[in-house]
Amino acid sequence: MLLPLLTTFSWQELRQHPWRNAAAVVSVMLGVALAFAVHLINASALDEFSQAVRSVGGQPDLELRTAAGSASSVDLALWGRLLHHPDVAVAAPVLELSTYAVHAGQKTLLRVVGVDALQVAAVAPDLLPLPAAGADRLAFFAPDAVFLNPLARQALPGATLQLQHGLRLHTLQVAGSVAAGGAPLAVMDIAAVQSLFGRSDLSRVDVRLRAGGDRAKFVRDVTGAADWPAGATLRPPGDAVERISNLSRAYRVNLTVLALVALFTGGFLVFSVLALSVARRAQQFALLGVLGLTGRQRLQLVMLEAGALGSVGSLLGLALGSALAALALRLLGGDLGGGFFAGSAPPLQWSGTAALVFGLLGVAAALVGAWAPARLAQQLPPAQTLKGLGTLDTGKHRAWLGVALLVAGGLLALLPPVWDIPLAAYLSVACLLLGGITALPAAVGWVLDGVAPLVARRALPLLAVERTRRVRESAAVAVSGVVASLSLAVALTVMVASFRTSVTDWLDAVLPAALYVRTATSGSAADTAYLDPAFVQGAAQLPGVERLSTQRTLSLTLDPAQPAIALLVRPLRDAQTGALNLPLVGNPVPVPNGRVGVYVSEAMLDLYGARVGQDLPALSASFRPPAPVDIAQPATFFVAGVWRDYARQFGTVAMDPADFARYSADTRVNDIAFWLRPEADVPQVQEQLRTLANQLAHTPDGAAGNLLEFGSAREIRATSLKIFDRSFAVTYWLQAVAIGIGLFGVAASFSAQVLARRKEFGLLVHLGLTRKQILRVVALEGAGWTTLGALAGVALGLAVAVVLVHVVNPQSFHWTMELALPWGRLAALVAAVVVAGTTTAWLSGRAAAGRDAVMAVKEDW
Repeated sequence: MLLPLLTTFSWQELRQHPWRNAAAVVSVMLGVALAFAVHLINASALDEFSQAVRSVGGQPDLELRTAAGSASSVDLALWGRLLHHPDVAVAAPVLELSTYAVHAGQKTLLRVVGVDALQVAAVAPDLLPLPAAGADRLAFFAPDAVFLNPLARQALPGATLQLQHGLRLHTLQVAGSVAAGGAPLAVMDIAAVQSLFGRSDLSRVDVRLRAGGDRAKFVRDVTGAADWPAGATLRPPGDAVERISNLSRAYRVNLTVLALVALFTGGFLVFSVLALSVARRAQQFALLGVLGLTGRQRLQLVMLEAGALGSVGSLLGLALGSALAALALRLLGGDLGGGFFAGSAPPLQWSGTAALVFGLLGVAAALVGAWAPARLAQQLPPAQTLKGLGTLDTGKHRAWLGVALLVAGGLLALLPPVWDIPLAAYLSVACLLLGGITALPAAVGWVLDGVAPLVARRALPLLAVERTRRVRESAAVAVSGVVASLSLAVALTVMVASFRTSVTDWLDAVLPAALYVRTATSGSAADTAYLDPAFVQGAAQLPGVERLSTQRTLSLTLDPAQPAIALLVRPLRDAQTGALNLPLVGNPVPVPNGRVGVYVSEAMLDLYGARVGQDLPALSASFRPPAPVDIAQPATFFVAGVWRDYARQFGTVAMDPADFARYSADTRVNDIAFWLRPEADVPQVQEQLRTLANQLAHTPDGAAGNLLEFGSAREIRATSLKIFDRSFAVTYWLQAVAIGIGLFGVAASFSAQVLARRKEFGLLVHLGLTRKQILRVVALEGAGWTTLGALAGVALGLAVAVVLVHVVNPQSFHWTMELALPWGRLAALVAAVVVAGTTTAWLSGRAAAGRDAVMAVKEDW
């Protein structure tokens, strides 16, 4: 019975109002498309990364790595120990590092892998060098031979390339290729890599056991030996894929949840469209009821209409999302701003299961949005509706449920994350939104009860207030879309403004100098692209330089299950004032005698349990720079304070250069900050630094000087904020979508309710009110409703913003920020909503209060 009604009764409504229904379809389509595109991009990037890891890492039985120290710290003696073990068939040494390849004046970040060609085929065949046509088969063993993978070959065409080491460039011959995929990669003989970059250690050893060997027993026997070094681990391969998946999981989930905001607001647009549709067809539904269609069947019919709209929107959204993902992967690669898959260009990995899930989410959003209009159609009193008297406002106030949801939202915000994902915080946001909207009728009634006495002697305002008081459920339905969309827009606005303000203040604190110079833009190349002490000493003597400060960045692995942390070796106090020059969180504590004071970022508190005023045993046991080290005495590091670091998400430790020099012979520098004399000319100082680099590297052609990169504090600040704005562009778009849907919801809700009151307006005309007075009443109602909705939306949005800023952000990314309220933007949002609501109500009143309203009363004669 319902299907014929859907193809006749409902189809006629669609034909008569195609644009309004198309808006509902588009809202669902955009929500599904954005969420599905984000999922496809992240899934494709992760799949491509896992394939590249398997390609480079091969399929050994075990990998020998060290959890202590830098990422490349396997001692050669440990490799020799495994090589001669009777249960080991192959022990292939691997040395990995990153540097820059220079070709035609362009720098390309290149991953260099040193392997033993005689053993690599047994464990990682994709790394087996393939000599070019006509090349010597033994070319791999030449110290200047390099073999490139497809992406490296594409970025570095030609027969030669230059690799950077310090401020020097080494020319190598491209002797062939390797089959490994992923980002640009070069394979060389491991001895050549060690000689070229002055290394004597290994990154890992790939172990293949003899046939029939018991892997678990082998690991127990080898690692259980008394002389087995602490921190050295034998693990099955694949940990890198699992680790990057776990690390990026919070980022991917947050981005997906953010994308689903559009789908959430789309559900309210479906609500508005169907609310208007049901109101316009109220008498038709009533007639169907008289003819035998039960209330339950009327509800099912409206839900079927919503399901049809949601299905069409979901199908279009899946197609659009697939196209957006393919385009983004082609133009932007697989990184959406988190930095986990930077430089990758993966192919699209389309998933039918994911498409089904996101398609069902789109349909579910439409059905949820249609529930209230469907209930309205079910509860229509046929006789009263056929007379045009509207529906009775019989909804029971459920203020207790709204308060309970709000309290639950507050309690959920106090819970810790689950698997590094703020699931409880997401539920808190949902409870706050649902609780605020559920409590809206009671809040509207409470406010109007207080306003009514103030307008008791003014007829038109009193009429507007009293009608709203008597139908507060209808008023709440009318502004619920405003509350939902405005609260989300306010929350996103406050979150982005808070983060941007905190980042701006942080940049001001960490960029005190006038000029900065470096030669490596990527932290992975910090050990190969560096500045040596001779350059630092020469730079300090330049005429325009007043003083300088250096920074060395090292990568230390404290826990094999966690990503490497950053160790920043830099002066901790200002040379002139003696004050700490870090953006501290809280107060520092004095360092006890015999301890080495360090300052940790906020991520170290969550990931490694660091606490102010306590030792940091993970760093004490694992501190081991990549350069050859002669440790004169054991180091006991003490956490003297916590500082805010927005540049590195997984932990940072700041140490003074004097303390670092006591435990390391590493004198390399990655960044130099210059304070210039007042009369100094910045371009001239830059030219002098390039000249100095060329002199020290003996490159009269200027090659060494061209490796330097300069930036002023203002330029770095502007570039950083530009990157920030580009990263949060999706949130700006979501704010616009939320507000647009909210304003459309205002128009649809008011139009629905005003048009349903045509006979009421006709009666008022017969009682003596002029058309102008009726329009004033309608405009007052619209202004009052939207003002209440806007105030409720702002209050609810601020509550959600507090959860986003102080709970979701720290639990996801391990840093905090201060709450900043952009009152100007918030006032503009509220004003736009109030003006739109008032105008819509007035325009709808003009259509409903015309001559047809007067004649409509005749239907009851």
